[in-house]
Amino acid sequence: MALSPTMPTLSKTTVYNTLDLFVERGAVRALAIDEKNARYDVDISAHAHFMCKSCGSISDIFNLKPGMFNLPETSNFKIDSVEISYFGTCEKCKGN
Repeated sequence: MALSPTMPTLSKTTVYNTLDLFVERGAVRALAIDEKNARYDVDISAHAHFMCKSCGSISDIFNLKPGMFNLPETSNFKIDSVEISYFGTCEKCKGN
């Protein structure tokens, strides 16, 4: 009698708790680009994101002007991070 291999399972709660731990430790970054879905980025370097409003794909944008991620000096706020997001239609969806 042959045994069938079983695939281990993880609950969504375990996955999201682990992702939250990664965010807390600085291994990934949680993105605020998508209102409907939780999105994470393993590239924590300074870059922007583009989200296609047609297909929902997210792309990294690295060719930004120098200094765009520099934090402004102000006495009224303590800024911890900057997120730059662009929205529009990707190259693939433009033709449709």
